[in-house]
Amino acid sequence: MKVYLNGTFLEHAEAKVSVADRGFVFGDGVYEVTRVVNGSFFREQDHLNRLDDGLAELQIRLAPEVRKIIPEIARELLKQNNLLEGEAAVYLQITRGAVWPRTHTFPDPPAEPTVYLSASPFTPHKKLHETGVDTIKVPDVRWARCNIKTVNLLPNTLAKQRAQDEGVNSAIMIRDGVVTESPNANIFGVKNGTLCTYPESNYILSGITRKSVIEIARKLNIGLEFKPISEHKLYDLDELFFSGTTTDIQPINRVDGKPIGTGKPGPVVKTIQNEYRKMLYKTDAKPKKAV
Repeated sequence: MKVYLNGTFLEHAEAKVSVADRGFVFGDGVYEVTRVVNGSFFREQDHLNRLDDGLAELQIRLAPEVRKIIPEIARELLKQNNLLEGEAAVYLQITRGAVWPRTHTFPDPPAEPTVYLSASPFTPHKKLHETGVDTIKVPDVRWARCNIKTVNLLPNTLAKQRAQDEGVNSAIMIRDGVVTESPNANIFGVKNGTLCTYPESNYILSGITRKSVIEIARKLNIGLEFKPISEHKLYDLDELFFSGTTTDIQPINRVDGKPIGTGKPGPVVKTIQNEYRKMLYKTDAKPKKAV
């Protein structure tokens, strides 16, 4: 598997970063994962816009000429890894770079950011999309800037592992008595045909797939409310589902062993799944020339 690291395409096993890299010692960086279908990137510009926002929030100064060629690098990776057909995912990570000695303040002068990209085959979780999944509730103990897609994912990892240890697919995070999101996806509830989801704020990541669901709801005149789902009203919902880049639209059947609605994927989530598949597999993105 070929990857890209700081200006060079090389074998994955040969890619190395310094132990002084701030992504390693501080988690000081951001990342994006973009779906690719037959060489076409799904909502690529949305991912790049969020990347730019994250870099700005962390004050990581990436050279304009490097930022400009990121789409070309991604396409060259697809080519070198024979991923121009079928489904794939491109991972992009940018950290503040390697600095010694270790210090909590930003390096002055700034270090050269570390830029890493990889591409790998992707297989959608189609069976889970049909059957739905079970979940558990966990406290949302993440920091208060969840809107920045940083590489600081330990609370997410612990929540996902706890779900696995309890034999379910994922977790639903609860903060201040309401549902925020999952370790790796946004969450929508359905009540009387109307969608509800946590409003954009510093407590959730504004997902690209979440944006697609909102567009679908507006297109199909499905009711939409941006308000938190109360933990106490969770089991009053008719439907509940995840949305995410590698999750797609995934129905939730049970939470802590208790059914949501009928305990099976409902009509609203099925409708959104169908529309989302149309968007994903008929993307208007056009492949750009590889470098």
